[in-house]
Amino acid sequence: MNELALVGNHMEVMPEIIDGKGAKAVEKRVLIGPAQGAPNYIMRHFRIKAGGYTPDHSHPWEHEVYVLKGYGFLRNDGNSIPIKSGDYVFVPAGEQHQFCAGDDGIEFICVIPKYGQ
Repeated sequence: MNELALVGNHMEVMPEIIDGKGAKAVEKRVLIGPAQGAPNYIMRHFRIKAGGYTPDHSHPWEHEVYVLKGYGFLRNDGNSIPIKSGDYVFVPAGEQHQFCAGDDGIEFICVIPKYGQ
């Protein structure tokens, strides 16, 4: 039996607000994941408000990121790399990293393997 494709809008997904535990002013929406029947990957939409940032962390899975709007910085291993709308980012497994918003905030899609939830 074939399953039908799923179409949705990120604004219809309730965001998880992350503010504390090393993060500030972050909204995370899980767009596609196990709840939608995705067997292998999780697609998330992040919005980080001006002055906000994700935790400075590492984990044993990679990230694939596409910046939709705004600009900010990827901090990794002592570097601060500017990122902006239209850029893509690959963060290898095990690499220390943090996403930081610029003056107008930043929005991006982040894809991880299902086990990286």
